Amino acid sequence: MSDWIKVCAMDNINEEDVIRFDHSGKTYAIYRSPEDTFHATDGLCTHEKIHLADGLVMDDIIECPKHNGRFNYKTGAAKGAPVCVNLQTYPVKVEDGAVFLQVA
Repeated sequence: MSDWIKVCAMDNINEEDVIRFDHSGKTYAIYRSPEDTFHATDGLCTHEKIHLADGLVMDDIIECPKHNGRFNYKTGAAKGAPVCVNLQTYPVKVEDGAVFLQVA
């Protein structure tokens, strides 16, 4: 069984931006791409557990604000030192102008 949780109105996330979303003790990062698609990953950097929503989005990349480690937020792949462990990604959908995250 899957659970879709409403995150926010889609207009609350600008293109090439990321927001933090906390649900059931877990932190997620929700992204809006330059192509106007939405994506979700774990919300904490796999290097030192820093909130990625405080990072910088550049095209398909999120850069951690502490040590500048990089991930592809569409695939979760670690792209630059010091990070070497990928992020988990999660399904996202938009319905009636709202962003939903699948958490289970």
